[in-house]
Amino acid sequence: MAKKPVLTAMEAAKMIPDGATIMCGGFLACGQARAIVKELVKLGTKDLTLIANDMGRAVGPMGEEFFGIAELIHNHQVKRVIATHVGMTPEVGEQMNAGTLEVNLIPQGSMAECIRAGGAGLGGVLTPVGVDTLIEESPLCMGKQVINGKEYLLMAPLHADFALLGTYKCDEAGNCWYKGTMRNFNTVMATAADTVIAETEYLVPVGEIEPENIHTYGMCVDYIVEGERK
Repeated sequence: MAKKPVLTAMEAAKMIPDGATIMCGGFLACGQARAIVKELVKLGTKDLTLIANDMGRAVGPMGEEFFGIAELIHNHQVKRVIATHVGMTPEVGEQMNAGTLEVNLIPQGSMAECIRAGGAGLGGVLTPVGVDTLIEESPLCMGKQVINGKEYLLMAPLHADFALLGTYKCDEAGNCWYKGTMRNFNTVMATAADTVIAETEYLVPVGEIEPENIHTYGMCVDYIVEGERK
């Protein structure tokens, strides 16, 4: 099995141009590629569109400021957010109200399905969630349909230029294993981007991760970054 290229976090960050659309795994930055994010902050990469469950945390678990992608928001490096919950990063709302950040909120399950649809090449997702709510006004909603007498919203698939995965173990062929809740959105995002970069705490030889325990297959991963051990 061919080995995947191993990059430094800075080399990975330099691959991402201004204006890129990035899927960021993680739930309040747990399972997020934080080393790559820090390098994006240093580079000042701007006009980004971030697709993530949330925008990290304004205050991290050790009291640190701007945990995860929250620092990209703080630095005004992001022009658009597609997320399900942003309450832990108040600057998202502040910048939205100031007119400097576009924010598209959709239900968590709908977002997961929209990403899955993007990865599978589907034309959209039919869901009853959000009918007769503000979700109908979202740019991600392509209209309403009635099937067997029940109303559904047709939500657009989501796709990105880059997906940044935060993994616990990754072997040299790119097979990934996530510890606990690190798994979250990472598995589905790995299928829905042109370039997938797996940042891992432990880079291990092929065979160390049992085949039945692989959560993201190496065929979905383009590059590996050996990041920080949490």
